[in-house]
Amino acid sequence: MTFRPGTPPPAPPTRGDAAAAAPLTDGEWHRLHPLTPLLKGGIFLIVILGYVLNSLRDQLVEFFIPGKQQEDGDPVRYVYEHGAVGWVLLGIAVFLVVLIGLFYLSWRMHEFRVTGEIVEVRSGVLFRNHRKARLDRIQGINIQRPLVPRVFGTAKLEIAQAGNDANVQLAYLGARAADDLRQRILVLASGAKDDDAHDGTARRSNGALQDRVDEMFSPELDPAAVHATRIVKVRPGRLIASMLLSGTTLFILLVVAAMIVSVALTGEYGFLFGLFPAVIGAGGYYIRKFSRSLQYTIAETRDGIRIGYGLVSTSNETLPPGRIHAVSVAQPLLWRPFGWWDIRINRATSATGAASSNQQVSSIILPVGTAADVREVLDIILPGLVGTVVAGPEASQEALREGSAEAVNVVDDSLTTSGDRGGFVHSPRRAAWLRPFAFRRNGYRFVQGAVLLRLGAVWRSLVIVPLPRVQSVKVEQGPLERALRLAAVHVHTVAGPVSARVGALDARDAQRLWAETAHRAVEAAAVDTTHRWREREARPAVATRPAGEPVPGSGAPAGPNEERAAGAVPPGPGAPAVPGDDRAAGAVPPGPGWGDVPPTGAAR
Repeated sequence: MTFRPGTPPPAPPTRGDAAAAAPLTDGEWHRLHPLTPLLKGGIFLIVILGYVLNSLRDQLVEFFIPGKQQEDGDPVRYVYEHGAVGWVLLGIAVFLVVLIGLFYLSWRMHEFRVTGEIVEVRSGVLFRNHRKARLDRIQGINIQRPLVPRVFGTAKLEIAQAGNDANVQLAYLGARAADDLRQRILVLASGAKDDDAHDGTARRSNGALQDRVDEMFSPELDPAAVHATRIVKVRPGRLIASMLLSGTTLFILLVVAAMIVSVALTGEYGFLFGLFPAVIGAGGYYIRKFSRSLQYTIAETRDGIRIGYGLVSTSNETLPPGRIHAVSVAQPLLWRPFGWWDIRINRATSATGAASSNQQVSSIILPVGTAADVREVLDIILPGLVGTVVAGPEASQEALREGSAEAVNVVDDSLTTSGDRGGFVHSPRRAAWLRPFAFRRNGYRFVQGAVLLRLGAVWRSLVIVPLPRVQSVKVEQGPLERALRLAAVHVHTVAGPVSARVGALDARDAQRLWAETAHRAVEAAAVDTTHRWREREARPAVATRPAGEPVPGSGAPAGPNEERAAGAVPPGPGAPAVPGDDRAAGAVPPGPGWGDVPPTGAAR
């Protein structure tokens, strides 16, 4: 089957779209950096070079130490003694010519283009591969600079897409070209009409060698270059301490103690040999994790959240607004005396192979930080997630931040609380049979644009699920829960490290959470515009909502023009308003109410 690409789509307009000014986003096909074949096939060449040097070892030793006896079986000596030097050199030359030809052909056949709607990549010589990534479905753009490509001034650009192994990679591009292309793609995806990022302050070249030196020693995050308005950094000392106080360290110490006790009881010192692989593996784990997390920064930019980390090999990723589906603020037990927390997220992208480790790293927004750091990071994350639902799709960035302030305040005030403090609906006392330590902390609460789940007493966590990102809601009740009149609710988002599930709730509270979440999620999704997050900048005026006028999905009192006007649709399945929720209260029917069917309109 012959590969015949279709008619190329029209290039982006040159007026009214600043991204079209970049050479790589003109809608035409472009090739990667000329050193791409060398960087991709460099390991193969290094193996060949190592074999050749090993074969010439005796000749090199004899050259520097005359008269040293050579070992028999040396292939170079054998070739020389049999007069086949010319044929071997000819074979090596032919091999190099073929190898260079294949590298060149591979480079020629690997092309990409960026239009106003897609990023398209086609590659392969014998087996062709053709991939497309829609701009409005981009989940993030990651730029990786491993050590060797970094020396040559190149970088790998990876466009994360929703789906299994759906990411699109451009490896390799020039370092500056990769930064510029990432910014231009985000401008196109955001719906912005004008881009003042390149306002005549383009970087000047000081020569190829000086540019490489500047790139090697320049900071990973330049606030002026990325227009960052807020930056949170992770301290190296705190990072090391958090790694030593992790569950992995505790497990390793338990294994070492078990081996020492075994040697003391049995007298068999062979058990100690098992310590060496464990020590080497643990050392490698900590070194990799520490090197990846060094210079860890979280920055707020116009195009989303920029996360950067790494010392020798650096990586930075930009997550556009609305691409985060759940947020978890958690505190392991050993971190509690220091007041440290971490923040993880769920994203609509998955990878296989080598990219899976990078994805796991990118799911960690804050490796370790204090409560103040958590608040700053939430101030960066939440405006793009719940701000649109609260302030409206045409609100300014300041209005989005004000709209998300309630969620940030509730999270900040509820990290260590329990019971009904903070307006949470918590598990009843009979839930102590299933949650002996956490029944008073277990609970939920609605804020404008999100549902919050407070979980755990030993390992504390607080889960924030933006209502526009809710996929579905499930209620579960096992035999023991049925006997205790309890139930669990699972708010489904995309798969990831964050599990939005709260158990051991009163059955009626669980039913209320199920109905309210489903209803608010539908309303919130109707006004969500985070897929075109900068389109509001192109509008001539910013729309503001009068005081008291409700926003769909925000939980505000219903107005005369809203679907949930007084008497029109009940606020839930015949249950009172949730504490912390400002909806009108309804009557509570007698009995557990678990078998009752919610009225029409309660959950859509």
